[in-house]
Amino acid sequence: MSLDSHKSVAATPDRAETPFRSLSPAVWRASTVLFDSIGDFTRRRERLYDGYSYGITGTPTSRELERRVAALEGAAHCVVLPSGQAALCLALMTVLRAGDHVLISDAAYGPLKSFGREWMAGWGIEVEFYPPAIESAALEALMRPATRLLCLESPGSITMEMLDIPAAVAAARRHGVTTLIDNTWASPLGLRPLALGVDISVEAASKMFGGHSDVLLGTVAVNDRGLYEKLRSAQSTLGQSVSPEDCFLVLRGLETLKVRLQAQAVAALQVAALLAAQPEVRSVLYPPLPGSPGHALWQRDFHGAGCVLTFQPRDWSEAQTEAFFGALRVFSIGASWGGVHSLAALYPASEQQSRTHPCVQSALVRLSVGLEELQALLDDLAGAFAALRACVA
Repeated sequence: MSLDSHKSVAATPDRAETPFRSLSPAVWRASTVLFDSIGDFTRRRERLYDGYSYGITGTPTSRELERRVAALEGAAHCVVLPSGQAALCLALMTVLRAGDHVLISDAAYGPLKSFGREWMAGWGIEVEFYPPAIESAALEALMRPATRLLCLESPGSITMEMLDIPAAVAAARRHGVTTLIDNTWASPLGLRPLALGVDISVEAASKMFGGHSDVLLGTVAVNDRGLYEKLRSAQSTLGQSVSPEDCFLVLRGLETLKVRLQAQAVAALQVAALLAAQPEVRSVLYPPLPGSPGHALWQRDFHGAGCVLTFQPRDWSEAQTEAFFGALRVFSIGASWGGVHSLAALYPASEQQSRTHPCVQSALVRLSVGLEELQALLDDLAGAFAALRACVA
């Protein structure tokens, strides 16, 4: 067979010779994209935003995922990136330039804060962290002529502080400041930030979208066409390609997102109630729980809950902490969250004390509630508290 004979083998989704239909989306792998003429090839840049020009910016598999996420977000456009952190960093690099000022919630995802301190500051961008539950008037007072971006996260990562999102957006608009939110906790099923006026909605699709703790992927959703084109260009220039197999895993995860999120949120609320009743727990940080900080804002703005919650131990010793975690059998110890398996993690007091605006000074325990039987989860936690008490005795 000659090399030329291979030209007839390459097929595109709309030119396949044999009709084939499936409930499962196809996985299209490609680095090279073929063109029908040399004219099409030389004008390939025109395809960057709405078509296919090179594998880095996507194949039909990634475009299908982008369409589905955009529909969930109520957005006109979406770009998929290799991870949630990649999505956050690319969005910031798209909007900000040397001399700009950016405001970032002190409860934002830790690696994003590190990116601000350790990288953006070195590029001549002034990074300022603000109190996560700040009043809108105080937040507006922090805005300057050089402020270009306001980064929101509500509830805050780990510490679950709630911010008045509509008021923050209104303040930003009065100063011509672009707004971005990390909406991973609620997902678009629990909060549609773009409907509240936020400009950029970022999701760590590794979490609820994927749902099985086996994929890394992030998404950036926007309505503004000009901003979308800048994001897509940045994806191309920085080589932020996404594996079509990973896109397939997230597409599959989206099929069960609604039922998973609803079931996990119901269980999380029951877990939060059990924790609140323990004398060894100082406070439960979970906005859907009545009495929890930020509950009123959650009721007003959100139409669903996440599966992650945090609690503050009441003066646990190191031995008590080890006894608690050592007794867990259903909850596994691990980072990340949003999958079908429940997880537990410890965030030491030193991490809270090192924050610019700490809401607590002690260690925190974060739980991600999965899809195990609710009673098994409650019994597992009850056993862990019993082990903690036995350690005291």
